[in-house]
Parts: sequence; C-alpha cells; structure tokens
Amino acid sequence: MIRSFSRIMGSGVTGRLNSSVATPVSTRAKHTLPDLPYDYNALEPVISAEIMQIHHSKHHATYVANLNVAEEKFAEARAKDDVGAIIALGPVLKFNGGGHINHSIFWQNLSPKGGGEPSGELAELIKRDFGSFENMKTRLSASTVAVQGSGWGWLGYNKIANRLEITTCGNQDPLEATTGLVPLFGIDVWEHAYYLQYKNVRPDYVKNIFNIANWQDVSTRLANAKK
Repeated sequence: MIRSFSRIMGSGVTGRLNSSVATPVSTRAKHTLPDLPYDYNALEPVISAEIMQIHHSKHHATYVANLNVAEEKFAEARAKDDVGAIIALGPVLKFNGGGHINHSIFWQNLSPKGGGEPSGELAELIKRDFGSFENMKTRLSASTVAVQGSGWGWLGYNKIANRLEITTCGNQDPLEATTGLVPLFGIDVWEHAYYLQYKNVRPDYVKNIFNIANWQDVSTRLANAKK
C-alpha cells in the first residue's frame, strides 16, 4: 500500500507516502489534507455543505494526522529493528492510510457538474462488462447499500483480466491493496458521509450520488490504470 499510494490517488492530490520507510523522521514529508476542487456547498442538494465541511475538514483531516503519527512511529520502530512494534502498527497504517487514499479519490470522483453517463472507453467497457450503464449502476448501488456497518462500494479495474469489476471494502480498507483492483469510482457509506442529511435511508444517498458523479475523473483513472 505504501509504495502505490501516490499512484492510486491520481493527479492533483497532495500528500505522498515515502517508499523508504527507514528514512529519519526529521526528513520525512508529511501528508497533507488535499484541497477540494469545489466549495463545501457546491454539491448541494445531493450532499449538504455541513456534511462536506465536517467530512473533509474533520474526518479526512483526522486520517491524515493519524497517518503522519503512525508513519513516524513506524520509522522509529524500523530504526530500532523493533519487529513487534512494526507489526502492531500495521492495522493503524492500513486504517488511516486507507482513509486518506479513499477520501482523496472520493472528492475527485464528485463534481457539481457531474452526473449523466460516461463516454468513450469507460462507457464501452461498462457496456461490455455489465450490459449497460443502468445495469452497472444497479449492481454497484445494491452492493454498496448492502455494506454492513461502515465501508465503501467500488467500481474498479482488474488489470490482469482487463475488465471492470464491482466490489466492496469494509471500514477504510484501500481497494487496490486489499483486492488488487485499481479504484475508479468509490461511494463512501460511512454514516458520517450522509447521516445528517439522509438519516438511515442509505439507498437514497447512494442513488443520488450518481447525480454528481465525475465520470471524466473516472475515465482518467481508467486511462492511467491501463498504461
């Protein structure tokens, strides 16, 4: 997960994980909270400004802060050859690193000018692999709504099979490190992503998210994954 972090998040996103984990703490670059490419109120009425502000400036910011702390501790443990401490930090790095990766993709996957249907190669692959865009939406929506507890629904690209696939990940598990699929379009179904507005009606939130889906960003991720 560490070496592939910057590639997974895509262009225009700040914050990079260093591949050399033994680098002294004082010289390590810190991850930073990426700026949104739109205002907090830009995705209304699908997602309220209040939710966006809390989700981005509080929740995502916490993942970034905790990831930085965990990486410092990881580097210290490596320097001391403390295998026990290294192992103990694994879940913390996965959770907070995954949270940073997932949210950095999520913000770019959405746009106030989004919605509609994809075009070009993405549209062709969706038709080939799912029969139609509506079929893909139905399957992705059903899988995402069915996530137990907290997690994400994903449209991903299988580089080996050269096909699109739908899957889910629990908690903040990062898609590529967990399944091998390259993340293209993700739907966050942690309650902090929608509860203030949609309460317990997760299906309505998932349905409406397609009205702000940034298919141009998804297409760019597909093109990059196929290089």
